[in-house]
Order: sequence, then structure tokens, then C-alpha cells
Amino acid sequence: MDLLDSIILGIVEGLTEFLPISSTGHLILTAKILGLKQTEFLKSFEIAIQFGAILAVLITERERLIKDRDIWRKIMVAFIPTGVIGFSLYKVIKGVFLESYLTVVVSLIIGGFVLIAIDLLFKDRDKHTIESLPLHKAFFIGVCQSIAVVPGVSRSGATIVGGLLFGLNRKDAAEFSFLLAVPTMFMATSYDLLKSGSNFTYENWTLLGAGFISAFIVAMVTIKIFLGYLKNHGFLPFGIYRIVAGIVYYFVFIS
Repeated sequence: MDLLDSIILGIVEGLTEFLPISSTGHLILTAKILGLKQTEFLKSFEIAIQFGAILAVLITERERLIKDRDIWRKIMVAFIPTGVIGFSLYKVIKGVFLESYLTVVVSLIIGGFVLIAIDLLFKDRDKHTIESLPLHKAFFIGVCQSIAVVPGVSRSGATIVGGLLFGLNRKDAAEFSFLLAVPTMFMATSYDLLKSGSNFTYENWTLLGAGFISAFIVAMVTIKIFLGYLKNHGFLPFGIYRIVAGIVYYFVFIS
């Protein structure tokens, strides 16, 4: 893995973290396209650069996060299921899931059909804004997010589906997904670096820094474009993309 590889992976992360198409799945498949082996460092890299994208959320949503303390309660309540499952299954996730290309492909395809169905069925059933979302519904949205420990499911996709199911409109579902990413990715990155960071070389940290910066820059642009898109459009194109991408990846890399 060299500097160009890390920048490419950072760009992929910044583009895909907040779209319902699975950033982890795309990072794993991009690494395969680049001919990179799934080493322990690469697995940590794929987790840690996600915090570059999360920094973009902290900047774009800073006023809301500073002024609205109640929103932090909802974010932390929603984080509980993912936190419990993530810490409990850390070794399984890193040791098994991140090496399974078939898992990514199947998750992409199934998730595509689910996203299309939920978007069509629940697009006009919004009952809540983020501000009016009850805590128990925030918790169940978090349960939906916890499914995304499986690569290819998509953290943002699972959270958006949960948001639509529990009464948020498309834009608020996406924004809550962004906000919920803050503790989720912070804890995932911190925990992994605590476990693995002591083994990193100076070159490893340089590569991680390059991926972090490129992910942050691209995510800043992606967030603004995605939220603008959702004002007048739904998630159907993303569902179709997931299905097509999954099929293409299967025939190119697995069959």
C-alpha cells in the first residue's frame, strides 16, 4: 500500500460514507481492485479513515450540535445497540467479515432491494422531525444501524431505512444518520487504534493521515450535495446502484 492507494481509499470513503451504498463494502472492494491484501493495517485503515468523514459532520452540523442538547440524548440512545454489538463482536467483525467479499456482494444486493422497498412504501409517512423524534424510536433506529456491522449493509443505509420506518422524512432520516455517525465512528476508530495503533510504523501513520485528509475533504462536498439532492428526490437510484454494483462485483471478483 502506498500514498496514492491511501488517497484513493480516502476519496472512496468520503464519497460513500453518507450515501446508503456501504462505505466499508466499497473500501474492501476498492482495495481488491488496487491489488491490496487485507492485512491487519489495511483493516484498521478502513475503519480509522471513516473518522475523517465524521469530522466533516462535526463541522457542517456544528451549530445544531452546540445549541440542541436534546439531540445528543437521542444520538447517544441510538448509539447503544451498535456500541454493545460492536464491542462484543469486534474480533468477528475484523477477523471474518472484513475478509469476505461474498458477504459484501450479497449485502449490497439485498440492501438495494430493501432500500427501494422502504423508500417507496414510507416516503409519505413522515411523522417526526429530528427534534420531535421520541427517544424510544431513536433507540430502534440505532438497532437498525447495528445491522451494519456486516460489511456491505451500509451504516447510513441501515440508519436511513430505520429513520423512514420510524417516521422521519427522507432528509431528516439522512441527517440523523449523519449525526449518529459521530459517536459510532469515533468509538470504532478509537477502539481499533487502541487495539492496533501501537503496531503502526511511521509510514503507516503517514498513510492513515493521507486517507483521513482526503476522506474529510470529499465528505464535506458529498454531504452538501446529498442533502440538496434529497429535497426533491428519493433513494431509488441508490438502491438500483447497490444491486447493479453487487452483481458486477460478483461476476468480476467471485464467480
